[in-house]
Amino acid sequence: MASSSKSKGIYDVFLSFRGKDLHKNLISHLYKALDQNGIYTFIDSEELRRGDQISLALMKAIEESCITIIVFSEDYASSQWCLEEVAKIMECKEQNNLTVLPVFYNVDPREVRRGEREL
Repeated sequence: MASSSKSKGIYDVFLSFRGKDLHKNLISHLYKALDQNGIYTFIDSEELRRGDQISLALMKAIEESCITIIVFSEDYASSQWCLEEVAKIMECKEQNNLTVLPVFYNVDPREVRRGEREL
């Protein structure tokens, strides 16, 4: 689902996250704040992750975004889907100059950087 504040097919922000609880709290507030400020934001839902066509749609949304916000949480890396999203995000960072903003939610960034903790 995408905000309807802009008619172009290019997103200002792509939100990458894992978990329904996170979606109901932090992500929904972040999405609302971005939308209220006219920032065209792509956010996926759990229902979208069931089909291959949706996978292609998500990868295209990453490619069409200017900024990606990755919300690293305790179980982020336990999702193969999230790991594929991060791989695509990093590819776009290198090839398309995508800006990537990490958010560490209940995770110590030092542990993640050193690989001491599985996300």
